[in-house]
Amino acid sequence: MAVATTCPCTTLPWSRRRSGVNTRRSGTMVCRAAVQETYRGGPAGTYAREMERLSAKESLLLAFKDAGGFQSLVSGKTTEMQKIDVNERIVGLERLNPSPRPTTSPFLEGRWNFEWIGDTSPESFILRFIFERAPSTIANLLGIDLTIREGYSKIKADLKFLNSIESKVTLTTKLTVEGPMRMREEYSEALLETPSLSSESLPDQLKPALGQATGALQQLPAQIRDPFSNGLRLPLNGSFQRLFMISYLDEEILIVRDAVGAPDVLTRIESTPASTPSSEPIIPEYES
Repeated sequence: MAVATTCPCTTLPWSRRRSGVNTRRSGTMVCRAAVQETYRGGPAGTYAREMERLSAKESLLLAFKDAGGFQSLVSGKTTEMQKIDVNERIVGLERLNPSPRPTTSPFLEGRWNFEWIGDTSPESFILRFIFERAPSTIANLLGIDLTIREGYSKIKADLKFLNSIESKVTLTTKLTVEGPMRMREEYSEALLETPSLSSESLPDQLKPALGQATGALQQLPAQIRDPFSNGLRLPLNGSFQRLFMISYLDEEILIVRDAVGAPDVLTRIESTPASTPSSEPIIPEYES
């Protein structure tokens, strides 16, 4: 609490009487109220809130590390105690959100890395279905990231099978702003890229089979070989969609909650040229 020994209100005539009433006491009360208002809304209050926000961010990132990180989460190794600890820190950071209109903020665009996925998100269901049932020597998730640009998003997962076969799965969605915090996501296309094989890590007994498969692929007709080499595309045409809200956004962290409140937490990998405070938002403004 701020206490001032001197006050800018001391220039008032302390002993002046108005209608026979001494105003010395009321003058003191006005002075004290002015000091308190300066403390709450001035630079000191702003600095304290910013320090609290930075501390909450650091606490959340440490909680991710203590919980084993993203790999531990998708493989089902994160304990219930670790989950509730992370969720408690997510809520603590959300109440300090510096972006009142995150859906049209220039900070939204860029490339983000998934640090935490809620239990009910579609990404969580797919990843847990695969990686909780398969040992890491058979299927391993190398990473998953999100790119937002010009009203579209791309979710890309890097996968590795048998320690030698690498592939990428990309999900493209269209984003529509429906409010200062709420957005609609429509799934447009899924792409499974052609797997690439690492001959160095491939077991010796499988290398002859790899050579035969590569030769057979080259002999296929072009109308079959070319689509296969470009990956398998699955048009979705907006048949799947969901609503979500952005509960926290700054230049480093993005927190998204789906319709049932499950949080996804992402950290920025890189920015786009539009991700500067002075730039205009690319995603169209919503109409209320």
